[in-house]
Amino acid sequence: MAEITQRDGAWSFDGEAIRIVPGRDRGVPAVRQALGELTVPLVALAGVAYEPGRKSGRLRLRLREGADPLLQATGGKLPDAADPYQLSVEPDRKDLAEYLVDEVRQALTLEQVPPGPCDRYVLPGPSVPISASAGDATASFDGERVRLDWNWKTEESKKSGGPRTILLPDLEMVEWVPAAGLENGYLRFITARATATAAPKYDPHAVVLYGFKKDPLMALVAAAVMARMPHPGAPAKALPAQPPAPDPVPADAPPAGSDEGEVDHDVLLRRLRELGDLHQSGILTEEEFTTAKQAVLRRFSGA
Repeated sequence: MAEITQRDGAWSFDGEAIRIVPGRDRGVPAVRQALGELTVPLVALAGVAYEPGRKSGRLRLRLREGADPLLQATGGKLPDAADPYQLSVEPDRKDLAEYLVDEVRQALTLEQVPPGPCDRYVLPGPSVPISASAGDATASFDGERVRLDWNWKTEESKKSGGPRTILLPDLEMVEWVPAAGLENGYLRFITARATATAAPKYDPHAVVLYGFKKDPLMALVAAAVMARMPHPGAPAKALPAQPPAPDPVPADAPPAGSDEGEVDHDVLLRRLRELGDLHQSGILTEEEFTTAKQAVLRRFSGA
């Protein structure tokens, strides 16, 4: 067992998974405290490193692409302090940090964990129900629907429509973008029926983020939703096989049900309807349909 405990939190490795427990110090960001304890199985890891610094070092986990819905939702844009896969290490704990790194790397080599992307989420994501208040709304998710409740900072045109509820099957994409510089961030829920996207300030499917400390809490809501949506790397489902199209009937073939050279008007009328159906369904081209129809009409006239 390799383990290290710091004010920032505690990490331990038992050969199969890394257990991450956030610290209770007042300086630990709210997003890590809200996320709680994490168990990261070896199969989710792409690597681990200890990065020395002038005052303190840092342990950093690198997860396989697509293994964690939180990283999928944030796209690597979480601030370092809010990132649950980093741990600040005091100088006198450097040896413990390096020992943990060696143990994890050896296990990755022995287990031959592939470094490539995952086609499913290995970590479950934040538990539900979950709710976060930041920016101009409170976003809640119960596992089946997202609800957005507006506050006093919401643009009046967006607020006038009342709270917004979005069902999980209607969702096509979730976007979380942090505020940067003078630009606000946002959490946006894009539905399959959306034909245009307004600015987050006016979009009733979006929460505006102003760059405050609680903004990353919205990333937890985004991750909880994404964990229950189809994985972006999952293999596409094969479409059911279509039955083969029937072979086109030669234009000069005698109508079905009649003897060669015998003209039956009822059979010819039925043949014309069949040709029309084949043409309408796309089996016969316009040229094939015209040629076949003319051949049947010639038989009508006795030509």
